[in-house]
Amino acid sequence: MNINATLFAQIIVFFGLVWFTMKFVWPPIAKALDERAAKVAEGLAAAERGKSDFEQAEKKVAELLAEGRNQVSEMVANAEKRAAKIVEEAKEQASSEAARIAAQAKADVEQELFRARESLREQVAVLAVKGAESILRSEVDASKHAKLLDTLKQEL
Repeated sequence: MNINATLFAQIIVFFGLVWFTMKFVWPPIAKALDERAAKVAEGLAAAERGKSDFEQAEKKVAELLAEGRNQVSEMVANAEKRAAKIVEEAKEQASSEAARIAAQAKADVEQELFRARESLREQVAVLAVKGAESILRSEVDASKHAKLLDTLKQEL
């Protein structure tokens, strides 16, 4: 065998193998590598989207929590204001009711006092008439007159 023929045959086989590999073996491997790279890139993009979505969701949750806290604090403040207003109204109402009751009681006392005075006047008038009647019926005597006046004083 000749070294040139062997070398030539090896070169032909080598190029045939290279051609066969480039034509039939390399495209499926390249395709598989490209698909794998695409899947990895897609996975990384999905991870980035997920991370971005997660960050946006966290921001939205934080905003909603802050808004909720603000609403709750506003509600509490409004409730406290309303409670203070109700208490103040109740105090005013109780004060006006107390003033009305006091005025009514004062009017009742004055009316009772007036009735008592009128009753006393009537009794004094009756006693005065009785005294005058008894004076007129009895003799006009200074000692009897003084005694009768003392009796009237004691009755009054």
